[in-house]
Amino acid sequence: MMDDLRKKNAWYGPGLAFECTGCGQCCAGPEEGFVWVSRQEVAAISAFLKISPEEFIRRYVRWLWGRQSLAMRPDNMDCPFLAGPDAQGHRGCLIYPVRPTQCRTWPFWGINVANMDSWSWAAGRCQGINRGPMHPADEIARKVQATRE
Repeated sequence: MMDDLRKKNAWYGPGLAFECTGCGQCCAGPEEGFVWVSRQEVAAISAFLKISPEEFIRRYVRWLWGRQSLAMRPDNMDCPFLAGPDAQGHRGCLIYPVRPTQCRTWPFWGINVANMDSWSWAAGRCQGINRGPMHPADEIARKVQATRE
């Protein structure tokens, strides 16, 4: 499976550059987003927040198409765990150590690395794309796969 992913996405064979700038755009509206969370992630986040999984689900989760997603803030469609901006304009994640797989793998999602045009489109929304260290193709393929599991 991993070899198939690498072959399919050979255009990024040399790797892709990415470095988070802390802008928070990946976690912010104005469009409605979906951050899928597994049972294990709900357990980890609720433990981190020191609330029960039931309370976490009641406050922060919505069910869509038979899956759990974080419920975005209704006023701006931001992730409910996006903080800031601070004095330098950076925005941060309040649950960073236990953030969902979907967040951990940004921007290396299948839709973003499908081809150069998709990567360029994502770069228009994320100032960290095409800057910073190169991430090797194997790492990118593993992250893409993780978002599909």
